[in-house]
Amino acid sequence: MKVDLHSHSYYSDGVYSPAEVVELANQVKCDLFSLTDHDTTDGLSEAQQRADDLSLNFTPGVEISAFWNNRTIHILGLDININNDTLQKGLRQNQELRKERAEKIGLGLRRAGIKEALDKTRVLSKTGMITRTHFAQMLIREGYCKDMKSVFRRFLTGKKPGSTIVEWSSFEEVIGWIHAAGGHAVIAHPFRYRMTQTKIKRMFSEFKEAFGDGVEAITAMSSEQEINLCSNWAKDINLLISSGSDYHGWPNQRINVGSLKEVPKSDNLIWNHLSWQR
Repeated sequence: MKVDLHSHSYYSDGVYSPAEVVELANQVKCDLFSLTDHDTTDGLSEAQQRADDLSLNFTPGVEISAFWNNRTIHILGLDININNDTLQKGLRQNQELRKERAEKIGLGLRRAGIKEALDKTRVLSKTGMITRTHFAQMLIREGYCKDMKSVFRRFLTGKKPGSTIVEWSSFEEVIGWIHAAGGHAVIAHPFRYRMTQTKIKRMFSEFKEAFGDGVEAITAMSSEQEINLCSNWAKDINLLISSGSDYHGWPNQRINVGSLKEVPKSDNLIWNHLSWQR
């Protein structure tokens, strides 16, 4: 099966509309697809309608920022009810934190000599949500950096000018929002957080203790070693395995919908637990 359960539209920090992202999934013959915009479900109705038109198996999703061990961790909510009040209240809370963060990043970049940083970044957002990806793309377009990696290294992490810490809700709270909406909670791209293997395994264990459901073992950037390690750790503590490209559509990211390595043979695949299978 070709399963891609992690992608973004312009309702968060992607380039294309929800319908266009679904069309891309259909073109590459995804068997199951999900749109998982950051801290918003606003694009899911459009995505679901286009998926229905194309007879593409679709499960509604969202990617929610959470706080663990003094760092931001992203948790995917898959197979969610977008009309759930608990989930939507939590997402509104995160949206406000994102607005505050954008102001702080803009101020930090302005102090570093980048004039009108926030205004220039706002131009790149079609819906008003400003993410770090938007700031990164602005800095690339303005010629301050050549790629995403250099942007984060020079401006958006650690003690750099545009870095800021946001105290999102905890694992327990975010997992609670997702479960209240009938969904499954999955740690997104676990090897992207610049942690040692020991810390990743500890994160998995604490996520499981908080009643989390799975981990994204396969991403567009995963190595075979990372896939095997993640899959084995997940199996050891009975977490489900998910697969997602984290597609955004920016030309400098070199990631395509459905472009993923094969899933290791396993009995604990998350799509066997989602409602599309029932």
